[in-house]
Amino acid sequence: MRYFIYLSFNGAHYHGWQQQENAATVQEALNRTLSVLLKEDIQTLGAGRTDAGVHARNYVAHFDSERLAYLSERLNVVYKLNCILPDDICIHRIVPVHDTAHARFDARLRIYKYYVHLTPNPFVHEFSTYIPYNLDIAKMNEAAAKLREYDDFSSFARLHSDNKTNICKILQAEWEEKGDNLVFTIAADRFLRNMVRAIVGTLLEAGRGKITVSDFAQIIERRERGAAGTSAPAKGLFLEEIRYDYVVFE
Repeated sequence: MRYFIYLSFNGAHYHGWQQQENAATVQEALNRTLSVLLKEDIQTLGAGRTDAGVHARNYVAHFDSERLAYLSERLNVVYKLNCILPDDICIHRIVPVHDTAHARFDARLRIYKYYVHLTPNPFVHEFSTYIPYNLDIAKMNEAAAKLREYDDFSSFARLHSDNKTNICKILQAEWEEKGDNLVFTIAADRFLRNMVRAIVGTLLEAGRGKITVSDFAQIIERRERGAAGTSAPAKGLFLEEIRYDYVVFE
């Protein structure tokens, strides 16, 4: 039977979600823990990759299991998984879904948030990027609005990536001031590797007056990664939510 598993993770000590040789990843830790508890080989498939150091508040993956239904009648599987997993990964729930449900291909919307603090703060620095410059938030939002006018984001795609296409549909992109902090929210049907961090880094250049809104639009139109700014640090980026069209059944 197929299941969706909902989890959060602090990505600081992981090389992203996707399993890879000779590197600690969230997927590898989750596969190992599920396999130990369920006593069967479990291979999860996630909603998408995350960069090394990026966090997820609400991540979704799916897996198939013959034993989970049996064990769930006898113990609290989510509680047991959280006892075994490292403290920087937390399972919220596991729900049965249709046999063809797919955590990646059925996702219709992904929402990321990037956190910035404008004054030194020892209590947020692990999950937010400190910017010691004056920023023009109105100009950053004017530039961010341009993202909704385009669909090819090659200028913000990681070089030498294996993307089949760099086409994405961005539905929301805006900065919000919260006291001494800024939060950038961006929602799209899909994202390219490193895309959000590259966008944030370039928008910060607009906020500092290094580029104009017109320059930002031209960067998108050039479709060259070298035209955009430096990627913002991974620690400030969170995958906040993944949405699906259908309702899973429990």
